[in-house]
Formats: sequence, structure tokens, C-alpha cells
Amino acid sequence: MHLRINGLVFAVLTALVAILGTWSGEANLQRLWLLPLALLLLGLAYEGMMVSRARPNVTVEAAGQGILGRPMSLQLLFRHALGRALHLQVAPAAPEAIEINSEIRLLTVPPGEAAAIEVRATPRRLGQHDWPSMQVRVGGPLGLAWWSRRFEPDYSFKVMPELLRDSAGRISAIGGGTRAHLNQGAGAEIFQLREYRAGDPQNAIDWKATARRGRLISRDYTEDQHLDIVIAIDAGRTSALRAGELDRLGHYINLAARFAEHAVAQDDRVGVMLFADQPLATLAPGRGIGSVLRIRQMLSAATPKLAESNPLNAALRIRTLVRHRSLIVMLTDVDDATVAGQLASAARLLLPKHLPLIAGISSPEAEAMRGAPALTWLDPYQSLAAQEYLSRLERNARALRALGAPALVTRPEHMERAVFDAYLEFRQRRRV
Repeated sequence: MHLRINGLVFAVLTALVAILGTWSGEANLQRLWLLPLALLLLGLAYEGMMVSRARPNVTVEAAGQGILGRPMSLQLLFRHALGRALHLQVAPAAPEAIEINSEIRLLTVPPGEAAAIEVRATPRRLGQHDWPSMQVRVGGPLGLAWWSRRFEPDYSFKVMPELLRDSAGRISAIGGGTRAHLNQGAGAEIFQLREYRAGDPQNAIDWKATARRGRLISRDYTEDQHLDIVIAIDAGRTSALRAGELDRLGHYINLAARFAEHAVAQDDRVGVMLFADQPLATLAPGRGIGSVLRIRQMLSAATPKLAESNPLNAALRIRTLVRHRSLIVMLTDVDDATVAGQLASAARLLLPKHLPLIAGISSPEAEAMRGAPALTWLDPYQSLAAQEYLSRLERNARALRALGAPALVTRPEHMERAVFDAYLEFRQRRRV
């Protein structure tokens, strides 16, 4: 309980009357302070009873599912049972993984109706989250005090990975059909007609074209290119480090979910593996919308582990997961010196049978520090540290490229485009 203006007035009046009565020396006046004190206590008792009868409560109106890193709006609806307006001081609360503006709001709730507070929330961590209790002060009807109450919203929601933002790539557009590529092979569509070569099978001969030209003519067919892809996601200790709006694991998860959706739309088979010091969860490559849904379900349960990452153990597991040449997209920390050595070993283990694409995140804060002007004595040292960090990133990436493993190190907001472009290049150049 915290006194409001009216309650403070009565408290001050009680003290003044008590002081004056003491100074007067008269017995009757010395007890006069009991009157304002009694009025204050009676008023507080009445307010306490009315607040209890009001039964104030809160409900949360929002979707039952949120998208990692994507802002969402929700409403906090406050109601009570009194026949008069009720004043509230509300400190909005949210689960630890949800970011909101928690500044205190003053709210008037009319009788028989709900008063709403609009809150903009941004999920920063995957999983199922229960809304926590909320600290609220209820104003008594006489204006004497604020009465502290805890409201328990009965609301939980699940945070899922991102979806593709372009309508052409959404799950609803993913089918089970193939994507034909104009390369010579044994597909279903004719690519070109050419002169017969010794060894061509009879079913490749175009007899109508042969009759027209008077010599044997063979058909070349398009080749349907279907890749096997494994997305290996680092969920070790460094994946909990913040990188822009999300932690690194959040960026990895969003990218993996969108990339899997995009690759399955090309009729490729996609699998996922989460790893830290050991492989944590594995999903074998699959095709179609069912595979996308299984991948999203597995990714939605991912959390960082307090263990050093070991990409070499992940590579060993990948070799048992896919038997023929595949594209391995490894989303991991490239700037850690210990991990960098293991990454090189993992790349050697996967090459040349598989094509490993290693993608890491560069710190936006370090890039800003590298070129920032020196305003204090500490700034030059911070700038030098940032330069060393970024140089080490580039050295590690160059070392991986020298082994034959494509390596990308980009800012979080550019990582998706870089990986998608590399994937497109691999398909066009048929590197997998």
C-alpha cells in the first residue's frame, strides 16, 4: 500500500494536530490528533474492502504464436466488478525472452467495460512462453492509497522461426513437383536435337527428325537436379551472444528455416542438425512440405547450450547422415580461435566428397567501433580491438576458402542474402 494525495493530507494533518496539541499543554487538545487518524484508518479500511470487492483482473489478447525477431502487438485488457471507474498504475511485464516497453502506465477502467493497453512485443527466443504475473497498483475510491496487487494473466504463446517473406516462396507455394534445369541428362523434357553418336540408346533416337533429315538424330533431355542439403546449426555457448536484434542462434534458426523452405521449393532434400560439443538433434534430408514442417518443429525447440562447440564432431555425424555428395551449410562462429581450428578439420573431413558452405556472423558493434572517431582516451584501444577482431574473422574465412570450403562472414542482416546467393551459384555451376 502507498498513500496518495488524500491519504498524505490526512497523515500530515494528524501530525500537525498532534504537535499543536502537545504545544498547547491541554489534555483535550493533546488527544485531538486521534480524530484525523481515525478518519484515515476508517477510509483505508473502506478502500481495502472496495478494492477486494472490485476483483480487478487482466487478460491478454494476442495471437497464440509469434515469429522470432518479428514485432507483434498484443492488448492487455483490464476489468473490474465495481459500479464506478477504477484507476490503475500498471507496470507491463513479459517473459524474459520477450522484449516490451515496460514503462508504468496510468489507466482508468470504466465500470462494466474493459480498458486496454497496447503493447508492442518482440520475441527474442524460441519456445513456449507463459506470461508472468504483473505488478499493478489499484487506486482506492477515496483517493487515499494505491493498493498493490499481482495480476496473473492466463496466457502463453509459442515463438516459431521466421517464414519466407516473399509470397512465391511461402509454404503454401511449395509443391512436390520437380524443377527442370537445362543440362544434358535423362529428364522428361527435350533439351535439344543433335546428330546420333555411337552408343546412344534406341529410345533416344528421334525417328521423325531422322526421317526428315535422312540420317540418325538423337534427343538430349533436360536433367532434373535434386540436391541433398544438410543445415548444421551451432547451438553452443557463443550462440547465445547478442548480434543486433537477436542472439546468434536466433539468426541461425531464422536463416535455416527460410533456407529450408526455399530449397524444398526447388525440390531439393533438406535435413537439419543442431550441435554444440556433440550433435544435439538430427533430422535426415527429406522433400516436400512435410519435411519443412518437421524442420520448423525441431528448430522451434532449439536453445543455446553452455558448452564449447565442436564442429568436428558435427562433421563426423554428417558423414553418417548423408552417403553421397551433398551441400553442407554450417552456421557457426568463425571468430573463435579454438572453433576456427576445428572448422578447418571439419572442412577437411567433409571435402571433397561433400561441399561445405560455412557461414558466420560479423559483429555490427565491432564494425561501428573500427571506424568510430576517438572522443575519449579509451576509444583508440576499442578501435584497435575491433580491427583485430575483424581481421581475425577474415583470416579464418580465407583459411577455410584455401581448403576449398566456401566461407561467408557477414552482418546479421546480410547473412540470408549471402547464403541464398551462394546456393544459387552452386546450382547454376553444378558444384554439388
